[in-house]
Amino acid sequence: MKMVAPWTRFYSHSCCLCCHVRTGTILLGIWYLIINAVVLLILLSALADPDQYHFSGSELGGEFEFMDDANMCIAIAISLLMILICAMATYGAYKQHAAWIIPFFCYQIFDFALNTLVAITVLVYPNSIQEYIRQLPPSFPYRDDIMSVNPTCLVLVILLFIGIILTFKGYLISCVWSCYRYINGRNSSDVLVYVTSNDTTVLLPPYDDATAVTGTAKEPPPPYVSA
Repeated sequence: MKMVAPWTRFYSHSCCLCCHVRTGTILLGIWYLIINAVVLLILLSALADPDQYHFSGSELGGEFEFMDDANMCIAIAISLLMILICAMATYGAYKQHAAWIIPFFCYQIFDFALNTLVAITVLVYPNSIQEYIRQLPPSFPYRDDIMSVNPTCLVLVILLFIGIILTFKGYLISCVWSCYRYINGRNSSDVLVYVTSNDTTVLLPPYDDATAVTGTAKEPPPPYVSA
C-alpha cells in the first residue's frame, strides 16, 4: 500500500492562497454570482429607464443603436442563466454534489475556447485590430493614442494580455476540475467503505457461536500410558 504524506495530500487538492480546491470553487462561484448580479441590476435599470443608457448613432459614430429592447432581454436572460449556473456550482461544492459543478465547468471551457479564438484571430488577422479601432466612436477614451501606436507593438501587447487572461482562466478551470474529482472520489470512497462494512458484518459469525462450535468439535487428548 502506497503511503501519502499529509502535506502532499493537502497540496494536491490546494489552489491559490493555499485554499482547498473546494473552498476555491465556492469563492469562485460567489465571485461570479456577484458580478452577474451587478450586471443584471444594470440591465434591469437600463430597461426601466432607457433614456439613461441610450446612445444615438451620431454619438457612436455609426448608424446603429447601442442596445435595443431585444438585445436587452437576451442579455438579461443570459445573466439569469449565469446566476443559476454559478449558484449550482457554489451549492454543489458546498454540499459535495459533483454533478452540480458540471454546468459551471462547461461554461469555463466555452469561455476559454472563445478567448482562444480571439487570440487566433488577432494572430492571423492583425489588421483587424486597426479596423476595429477605426470603427470606435471619436469620444472613445484614448482612441487617438491607440491609433498612433505601432501596429506590430499593438498586436504583441494584445496577444500578451490575452495570453495572461488565458493562463488565469486555465488555472481556474483546473481548480474547478480538481474540486469535481475530489468530491467524486470522496463520494465513491464513502460508498466503498459502506459496502465493505456490510459484507464484513454478514460474513463473520457471532463470537459466541464460533466459540461454541470450536469447543464441541475439539476432542480431549488420549490418556498418557507409560511404557
